[in-house]
Amino acid sequence: MDKNFQEEITQIIKFEPPLYKQRYQFVKDLVEKYKPKKVADLGCADCSLLWMLKFCSSIEVLAGLDVCADVMKEKMHTLSPLPVDYLQPSERSLTVTLHHGSVAHKDPCMLGFDLVTCIELIEHLEESELKKFPEVVFGFMAPSIVVISTPNSEFNSLLPRVMLYRHPDHKFEWSQAQFQSWALETARCYDYSVEFTGVGHPPAGMEKVGFCTQIGVFVRKYPQTGESVQSEKPMEAAYKTVFKAVYPSLKDEKYLQNAVINEVIFTAQIIKHRLMSKREEYSDDPERKSKFQASVDSFSDYLGKLVVEKNMEPFVSGNEVHIPLKTIFSVPKVNRLCGTFEKLCKLIEGKVTLSSDGSAVMFNIEHENEEN
Repeated sequence: MDKNFQEEITQIIKFEPPLYKQRYQFVKDLVEKYKPKKVADLGCADCSLLWMLKFCSSIEVLAGLDVCADVMKEKMHTLSPLPVDYLQPSERSLTVTLHHGSVAHKDPCMLGFDLVTCIELIEHLEESELKKFPEVVFGFMAPSIVVISTPNSEFNSLLPRVMLYRHPDHKFEWSQAQFQSWALETARCYDYSVEFTGVGHPPAGMEKVGFCTQIGVFVRKYPQTGESVQSEKPMEAAYKTVFKAVYPSLKDEKYLQNAVINEVIFTAQIIKHRLMSKREEYSDDPERKSKFQASVDSFSDYLGKLVVEKNMEPFVSGNEVHIPLKTIFSVPKVNRLCGTFEKLCKLIEGKVTLSSDGSAVMFNIEHENEEN
């Protein structure tokens, strides 16, 4: 390569989005494709990838592992539930856990994961750790999918200010041939297939240099039988748990009950408001009042249209407004939360004021009439 041309290239190479975001997006796209429930990020560092993955709806368990506890502790608060998570619990469960330890050691807490990510990790491993790494990840953990990314040393000549390695903590950086040789041998030993790709495209006309970050996606060829895990002797924990967050979920009965009660009261209040507004419209005309029929088929855009049977119509009796539970149950969101009418009745029992026969939510409007 012409030296002047090379210097010119090093001045103009700029990745957009930044390379780390491209790596994270690659993982997120894999999650969207395979929809794993349990994901572990080895070498999670500042938890940035975990933070991005916690918003993926398929994931129910997220775990991070890093040899540096201080780095995790600085950012682990970003993985905690927010107030809105308690106000509007998700329909899925989500548990996030961070562990302090080395990928060269086995710990039973890392068993049973569907996807394991190792983003810019292996180049930080000492030779002795790298030798143990395949057995720990592919032999012991044995997830369905493993994603490994690492710098492509062939790209380094295009990067400004890179003398030997891209980071002072790197123990090595592999060429495409070196990485592929290691990955293919690892895949062969542990019955995985592997496909190679990457992020960070080289300049036009220099495709042979390859991606700036090279990536191997390993997929287990055969379903895990558990024999290898069962053959292991019971082990003591090798990792120390430094963080754990359990997100509020509608799968938890207490959060589901709160959500249902709030939705029932909210829905009933809207129906009552529409009913009373309609009633006042006819109150000045006795002839029209006698023809009054409560209608809730379009009481708000939020509720949508309801097919209302006669025994589902809300009505006013004296100072009491009755909103039938069957009407409330027919609202899509309430129906989805409860599943069955019996479940609705059980969840609101003793928590919402009902009519004497328990068939309707009841409001006393005596004070409202006095004010009017």
